[in-house]
Amino acid sequence: MVSDIISLIYFFLPAYCANMTPPFLKKLNLFPSLAKPLDGNRSFLGKPILGSHKTWRGVIFSFLIVFFVCFFQFLLFSFPFFKKMSFVDYPSVFLKLSFLMGLGTVSGDLFFAFIKRRLNLQPGAPFLPFDQTNYVIGNFVFLEPFFSFGFLFWLKLFLLTFFLHAIFNRLGYHLKIHNAKW
Repeated sequence: MVSDIISLIYFFLPAYCANMTPPFLKKLNLFPSLAKPLDGNRSFLGKPILGSHKTWRGVIFSFLIVFFVCFFQFLLFSFPFFKKMSFVDYPSVFLKLSFLMGLGTVSGDLFFAFIKRRLNLQPGAPFLPFDQTNYVIGNFVFLEPFFSFGFLFWLKLFLLTFFLHAIFNRLGYHLKIHNAKW
């Protein structure tokens, strides 16, 4: 069970890192010229489409982080320890995996931001369990058709991510990186 958890964390590490990137970029005020809202502050039926906090900076760097972490996993795949814990053959799927995982991570986040705005929930308002797992759901949509991991794989990843996200968001809140504990 522990090795399964470690393998799941290792597999989803690109998405975890990408999900943590936008708050760090915002906190450090890096690349401020890219901190422009994706939706251009437009509204749909009188409500923001995504909200001003969903920026080009977040999307671009989320994709880049997924790519670089997948590339690092690709390099580590030649070591038996990492090869044994891997769910995929990184040398043969690296580009497809990094593209689809970036797409799934960003799309899941943006889709649920859109839903939150339709429900009149402000950025930072709790939306359990989707705030914690939106990128798992997005990755399920984009990865499952190509990799066929199966329902149990995604259920484990969903539950694991829910708990890890809660722990790390609390830590981020206390370090003043996040504005909300969830």
